[in-house]
Amino acid sequence: MTFEPPASTRSTRWAWGAVVAGVICLGFLLILSVDPRYFYVDDTESGAVGNWIQLGHLMREGQWFPTLVLDQWMAGNYPVEGQGGLWNPVQMAINYAAPSVDNLALLATAVKLGFSIVLGWGVYRVAMEYGARPAWAAVAGAAAPFGGFTLYFEDPSWVTSLIGMAWVVQAWASGVRYARGRSGPLPLFAFLYLAISVGYAHSALMAGVLIGCLMIGEYLYQRRWRPSLLLGGAGVAAAACGAITFLPGMLSSSVTWRTGEEGALNDNFLTAPWSETFTASIPSSVSSIESWTGETTTAPITYIAWFAIPALAFIAWRKAQPALREFSAPLLLLGFILLFTSGPSDIGQIRWPARLLPFVAVISLVLLAALLSRYGTTRPLRPRLVAAGLLVLVLVLRASSSGPQYFGRHVMWGALIAVFGVLALYLARRFGDRAVAALLIATSLPILFYQVSTYSPVLSTWHLPSSQSEAKSEFPRWEGTTLQLGTRSLTEDAPDSPDLPWHSQVYGNYAKVLDLDYVNAYTPIGHQGFGDLLCIKYEGSTCKDAFRNVFAIDRYTGKTFADLMLLDRVVVQKAQHPGLDRKPAPEGWQWVTPPETSAPRPASDQIYVLERIDGRVSDQPGRVSATVGADAVPESASVNSERVRVTSPNGGSVIFARLAWPGYRATLDGQPLQTKGLGDTFLYVDVPPGTDNAELEITFRPPGQRLGFAAAGFGLVLLVGQTGLYYYRDRPRYRVRTTVQSPSKID
Repeated sequence: MTFEPPASTRSTRWAWGAVVAGVICLGFLLILSVDPRYFYVDDTESGAVGNWIQLGHLMREGQWFPTLVLDQWMAGNYPVEGQGGLWNPVQMAINYAAPSVDNLALLATAVKLGFSIVLGWGVYRVAMEYGARPAWAAVAGAAAPFGGFTLYFEDPSWVTSLIGMAWVVQAWASGVRYARGRSGPLPLFAFLYLAISVGYAHSALMAGVLIGCLMIGEYLYQRRWRPSLLLGGAGVAAAACGAITFLPGMLSSSVTWRTGEEGALNDNFLTAPWSETFTASIPSSVSSIESWTGETTTAPITYIAWFAIPALAFIAWRKAQPALREFSAPLLLLGFILLFTSGPSDIGQIRWPARLLPFVAVISLVLLAALLSRYGTTRPLRPRLVAAGLLVLVLVLRASSSGPQYFGRHVMWGALIAVFGVLALYLARRFGDRAVAALLIATSLPILFYQVSTYSPVLSTWHLPSSQSEAKSEFPRWEGTTLQLGTRSLTEDAPDSPDLPWHSQVYGNYAKVLDLDYVNAYTPIGHQGFGDLLCIKYEGSTCKDAFRNVFAIDRYTGKTFADLMLLDRVVVQKAQHPGLDRKPAPEGWQWVTPPETSAPRPASDQIYVLERIDGRVSDQPGRVSATVGADAVPESASVNSERVRVTSPNGGSVIFARLAWPGYRATLDGQPLQTKGLGDTFLYVDVPPGTDNAELEITFRPPGQRLGFAAAGFGLVLLVGQTGLYYYRDRPRYRVRTTVQSPSKID
């Protein structure tokens, strides 16, 4: 027997779904009234939006599934980076549209608003699948996008995490429907695939954990293996189709910063002790979770909803016990996440487990909405009031432990929770659950405004220009390939500071916004050899030794590394290299004055510029940057391939201005050659003695791509089989239902 959610009309469900979307929109407007750039800070402004814009440009140029951006070097391998959504149709649409949106803060806000609504609707759907009435499900859906960790980490910065979670929660709702015969496998597959192909490791992890918990939970509930096997089949199909997103990164990890060789370790960074659960209903609570603000994160990042914990006192737990088997899946999910978020801080390539705290909020809200809908009660009233009061007292005391400096705030919020709790009880007994739901939803917005306006952001703000056109007009329009040497730590973060670098320097993915060819870009993956050569960091900063290194002469080729990279220009930060322009320029280079722009300050105030005396070298045909004992004549070149005519009587080498990523293949007149990495960095091949006018061909294919295509084919075949099974065999007889009646209001 499977549980059938309480009957409700379609108009009722749509109406409360509209309430969820409306409240989320109002919440965004409140946040923007406090800080118009709230959704455009840190990784969003420095990383994600720049990626969207560059990928959009590449798509418009005909590269619908981009691979390499050669002049970007270690940040230019998009299949390895993973988070570009190269195989995700929704993300591809965002990328395609991004170059046309001038206001980047508006673009980021619109994307996050859209996925916050997708998340809210997902929670709304899941809650109703577990028996919540639409009003209570709407309470959960409206609260989910504004949980503390989501509000302070994902909404401002980690947009990919928000997107992935939205798809995972939608997959949860569709998975329950599929397991209980109320839907076919297609919606579950689609949402799982979208969650996986976002390219965010934690989303893929949660997609897998979700399917595992649903399989176990539905077996415990239905006592049949068939629904669980069908869920597993849909999960395997989605994972097979999504494998192409992660295979290039996994198979290239040996040359990146993310080798995973460290195994598991715990430094307590972004780990969440279980005791943080007892601050989930205090809007003023700060957290003992260590993050970039120190050992205590001074913001309510573990907050879920003011009513979440006190409401536990008004559930008829004895009556609910027989139904707990139905809630096996969410309980298993919650148990896994609580174990995971408590540490260790690094497990191979997966780090910072507190990133899954938003799922704690989502699962808690789903369970609460379902339990209150089906087993909410006020009888007997007095002992339940006492229990609720004790829970509020514990909340205040625990919040005071993490943030004793805010003791007065905690007491005030404890009193307000008690007052509005009593009002909620009155409405429940007098008018029913819809009135209570309206109160809970309405009170969430003032709390949201209080939190955003009272507590400082926990992540850094770069203060990048939010207008594409303005940014381009105020930055030198340099042509060719540019390397910048400098560090963002020597620039000021104040929004009106004259030391902001954005009229002369690029960090993060700012060069992508400017549509300029810079080596410097944002990468969480990196390339170990290249990173060591320039001591370059994830956001494009370099150390002081980088200037010496880039103009050092490679012993094998006799050329500088600037020559091997085919650089046209080197921009040097004055603050890191004071007085450098008074020294002679490297051989073949000259100091030049940066061109004038419409910026309020000239670029020459912050940077020195070196350019080649003989003009740009990046305009040459092909990417051959050096030869040793060989002559090479370029024939043709593209991003992923290159053909060169080679002559080498005594044997030699051809070196390319390409990073030696896994995935390169080389042939000489059709015979395979081994590709190598000069200094583990520059791609090169050795040609044998006696080579005379032979055709050397270099090709690149992301490692694992063919395997990914084959896996996707298998996944689609499996999906077609399951779909046919559902519609032509199972659907007529699979849906065995029994209706569980729920009272119209809390009694």
